[in-house]
Amino acid sequence: MLNTRVYVDRRAVLKSQFKSGVALFLGNIESPMNYSANTFPFRQDSTFLYYLGLDSAGLAAIVDFDKGTETVFGDDITVEDIVWMGPQTPLAERCREVGVGSVRPSADLETVLADALADHRQVHFLPPYRPENVIKIQHLLGIHAAKAKQYASVDLIRAVAAQRSVKAAEEIEQIEQALEITREMHLTAMRMTRPGLKESDIAGAIEGVALSREVHVAFPVILTVHGETLHNPFHGNLLKEGGMVLNDSGAESKLHYAADITRTFPVTGLFTPQQRTLYQIILDAQEAALQAMKPGKRFLDVHLLACLTLAKGLKEMKLMRGDLDEAVRAGAHALFFQCGLGHMMGLDVHDMEDIGEAYVGYDETVQRNKQFGICYLRMAKALQPGYVMTVEPGLYFIPALIDQWKSENRHAEFINYKEVDHFRQIGGLRVEDDVLVTNDGIRMLGEPIPKTIDEMETAMSGD
Repeated sequence: MLNTRVYVDRRAVLKSQFKSGVALFLGNIESPMNYSANTFPFRQDSTFLYYLGLDSAGLAAIVDFDKGTETVFGDDITVEDIVWMGPQTPLAERCREVGVGSVRPSADLETVLADALADHRQVHFLPPYRPENVIKIQHLLGIHAAKAKQYASVDLIRAVAAQRSVKAAEEIEQIEQALEITREMHLTAMRMTRPGLKESDIAGAIEGVALSREVHVAFPVILTVHGETLHNPFHGNLLKEGGMVLNDSGAESKLHYAADITRTFPVTGLFTPQQRTLYQIILDAQEAALQAMKPGKRFLDVHLLACLTLAKGLKEMKLMRGDLDEAVRAGAHALFFQCGLGHMMGLDVHDMEDIGEAYVGYDETVQRNKQFGICYLRMAKALQPGYVMTVEPGLYFIPALIDQWKSENRHAEFINYKEVDHFRQIGGLRVEDDVLVTNDGIRMLGEPIPKTIDEMETAMSGD
């Protein structure tokens, strides 16, 4: 865990935002794969980690805004538990390490909340995303499970989103620790790749890199020859000459801060002329976006700049045509770039997605656009110093989408479908890096990972 003062100060900031009521933070419990004793690797709730720093199952906490206190609810393990788990540090001792002096048994939580409700005090809680916590909300607060998210505290959501969005120095250090491991994962993938391997050979190896460093991956590894499938969990394809591999993967630090990097490279280690051209278009779009990012700049506008840069490259390849500003306004570019340019990152790879993109990525100055492509942008509002963002433009040739748009003659004034048909089997390409917004621009996080065409060809050759 971080220094005690960090957690004390974080809670103090939160308490300063509220005059009365209590905030309920539910930690996560073990989640069974197929029976109760066979569980998935435990992952603590990120907001619980942010304010309490306690990385074990079955805990809850109350921050009392009237009294200015905080209490952790949980139980120490029994001798029988020690047989299976080994000795564990007592909960009270771990709580002292995060500046919490009040520890009570789990069974007391119901009584404390019942007393607060009887005194007509508001109980603030965040939207639950795990079914067991939805059920707990129903049991503890009498809110029907189907309405638990509906009754989540907007005031608490806004306060947590504002606080967690701005990363402190100790958080940046954690993210860069995750990036150090992630760099090794990506270099391993580049060096291994060759015709005849299966995706699973490489995916397993890079996940093994994370495990060998005593951490887990921040999200399921996307290692695929079908990069046009944006979140592709399948690893059963064979790597063939002429194809490309998209590797979107990242490790967590030991304190669960995420990294998220994508590289796309040729199976043979050498780009074909067509692959070179497409990949360079993506690099140009990323560079244009990075140059534009600074405090006060709406990320929506950065996204649209990247879209325009992609469109310009596609026009040079005769895949797009006409007035490109108008084409991007109309959404014609979304045939090739269907998703958003990036997202916040921190304790979650899509930071705070559980509490809602409407509060994390949007505000009263910019609302979600329903247009295809832009509607998937997770972050649109103005950047601030301390934000950590991914920047990940791509080009995706999805045959089913091409067929649909072509049959509808959609945006035919901007799209040259005759030429597009020659690219149906290209798949998808993406490049992604993690950046910190500073007072006057951005800083690339982590040690550089081969990204240019020459850098990746050199890395894949083993030189």
